[in-house]
Amino acid sequence: MDIDLLTVASARTAVLERQTSAVALAESFYKKIASADEKICAFLTLTRERALEKAAHIDAIADRGDPLPPLAGVPIAIKDVMMMRGVRSTAGSKILGNFVSPYDCTAVARLEVAGAVVLGKTNCDEFAMGSSNENSGYYPVHNPRDLARVPGGSSGGSAAAVASCMAIAALGSDTGGSIRQPASFCGVVGLMPTYGRVSRYGLIAFASSLDHIGPLTKTVKDAAILLRHIAGRDPLDSTSAPMPVPDYEQEIGKPIQGLRLGVPKEYFGEGLDPEVRAAVEAAIQKMAQIGCEVVPISLPHTRYAIPTYYVIATAEASSNLARFDGVRYGFRSTQARTLSEMYRLSRDQGFGAEVKRRILLGTYVLSAGYYDAYYLKAQRVRTLLTRDFEQAFQSVDAIVTPTSPTPAFKLGEKSDDPLAMYLADIYTVTADLAGVPGISVPCGESKDRLPIGLQILGRHFDETTLIRLAHAYEHARLQA
Repeated sequence: MDIDLLTVASARTAVLERQTSAVALAESFYKKIASADEKICAFLTLTRERALEKAAHIDAIADRGDPLPPLAGVPIAIKDVMMMRGVRSTAGSKILGNFVSPYDCTAVARLEVAGAVVLGKTNCDEFAMGSSNENSGYYPVHNPRDLARVPGGSSGGSAAAVASCMAIAALGSDTGGSIRQPASFCGVVGLMPTYGRVSRYGLIAFASSLDHIGPLTKTVKDAAILLRHIAGRDPLDSTSAPMPVPDYEQEIGKPIQGLRLGVPKEYFGEGLDPEVRAAVEAAIQKMAQIGCEVVPISLPHTRYAIPTYYVIATAEASSNLARFDGVRYGFRSTQARTLSEMYRLSRDQGFGAEVKRRILLGTYVLSAGYYDAYYLKAQRVRTLLTRDFEQAFQSVDAIVTPTSPTPAFKLGEKSDDPLAMYLADIYTVTADLAGVPGISVPCGESKDRLPIGLQILGRHFDETTLIRLAHAYEHARLQA
């Protein structure tokens, strides 16, 4: 069995039909990780003992002839911002270097209940703050397509693990594009659900009103399967929505003819790489050929999205990260002689440069005298951005854009220019601010054979339409 060709759907079939055992499948992926991850650096922690125990449990059910759970034996990876009981959970930060979680993240627990086998925790930008995965407190992740380039951030480890076939699928988190942008850079599918669709319980918070959990997979169908199992109301997270969860896999093949696609002019202006523009415009033309109606639209407040995002996200980050003070969690400096030094040195030595930069920005915009000028104004602009989407969705069923303005850039290329790095998320942050769902699906390659992603955005809680459109496009592209 060639594990590089396995998808979530085919892997579960292989286990259900006893073509392989869950333990043998997990061992095959650990061999792949041992041979490939030395160069890619996608994993921070492997959970071999727990994975083989879960796999053996699946095999025991099969041996008894009892019905198997729907994701029986499917090997997956988890971004290291999600808790796993008894497993080191670092969020990519040295300040949590030795922190072992006492409980499970709900999304992870739901996947394991469905039979999935978690291979390990993937590398990420520290506390999910970054667009390149170069801000990990441990080591950067390399793009499997070109090891000299970044995989995207902050779920770069999860995207790289899937793209290099070290896991069949992975979970990531998206605060400003951190599922969709690395999916675009690595040539895989990345789905960010509506805010509240998936519980955030057990997710180490970056910016609480923006954080989403979602799948990274090889195919749109796999994303649909995983979303069904992690979505739904969770009494442990008051922000999770009590909305019905459709069977996305069953909905995936329904016709898309007649659906109206909005193409916002603001996403095709200055700064868009010509090769990305050509690939995305070709993809839109392909969607028109398979029956969609393409409609030019405008999202007029888009130009305010990046500054709005960085005011709100840093403000929430400065508040969330106040708990990491050397007293209750993880790292504590051994050089401190006084209480004040203990707080100061623990945070100074435990946090990386990008985290410190965002804490300072967030503290500033929340400080007395500046709250109204920055934070309150940003929240008002956020409302305008949300209204842009609401008005657009009165005339279209979905919106299509590039996922990223460029293909994957080289490691270190933007490290000294934080503003250039922040602009890498320019096409993705609006969906996080508005809380609408989005998916990135591969739509072509540059002349350097670097993947390019097509982003599709939808109405609140209408992931079904996104998945139908993305699946139809994926099928049409592969048939061409």
